[in-house]
Amino acid sequence: MATTAPVPFDVKLMNFTATLVFVSFALVLLAAGAWWVLRQPFFPIAGLKVDGEVTHNNAVTLRANVAPQLAGNFFTVDLARARTAFESVPWVRKAVVRREFPNRLRATLTEHVPVAHWGDETASKMVNGFGEVFEANTAEVDDDLPRLDGPIEQASQVLGMYRLLAPLFKPYDLTVEELGLSSRGSWHVLLDNGATVELGRGRSEEVVVRTERFLRTVKQVAAQYGRTVASVEGADLRHNEGYALRMRGVTTVVTDPKKK
Repeated sequence: MATTAPVPFDVKLMNFTATLVFVSFALVLLAAGAWWVLRQPFFPIAGLKVDGEVTHNNAVTLRANVAPQLAGNFFTVDLARARTAFESVPWVRKAVVRREFPNRLRATLTEHVPVAHWGDETASKMVNGFGEVFEANTAEVDDDLPRLDGPIEQASQVLGMYRLLAPLFKPYDLTVEELGLSSRGSWHVLLDNGATVELGRGRSEEVVVRTERFLRTVKQVAAQYGRTVASVEGADLRHNEGYALRMRGVTTVVTDPKKK
């Protein structure tokens, strides 16, 4: 009975290596072939569905603006680029774009919700509830929104300060129409009665305390002259021990009767 000699280790190693090389080469060819097929115009994008919050945008117009920026077919289209294209449209804050088999893309949009105008009246900027400044047609929003201003990188801080200060004035039937932060860090507000109040610099809690002290005492000061808080034309709270005040119909200028 014949016996089979064991295969030498080096032969086994050569056979294994040859098999591995062959399989690897076959996989590379298969992957290349699949990639070539996927890049061919066999899988065109047949539709682009837009849903989510589109109060200020028309889905048809959105598709018309974004579709020309999409390159490739269903498998090769760059979803990140598609998302950027949607988010570049006015009012769109966030877009989530995904493939929807067999041949559609779906974009779910979230729009900015404006809570204030930003900058001067000639600007077309607004602030959303997250303190983000965005460009949009201001004619589409309520004119009653307040106006905020300051270094754009501090927009969130300005919005936060507005949310702290606005409730302080309400009990006195006063509304903060504008709040500004200067480049030197000083705050000021414009009220609906036309009064400008300089609040000065400091941490938010310091400005709040200063404002509360002013509102508590100004009513008493106004009463001494037969006036109400609504008669205040301006105030400067940037003094250590008090504040300067201007009131309609009240003057501290003494006229020399001899000059009459």
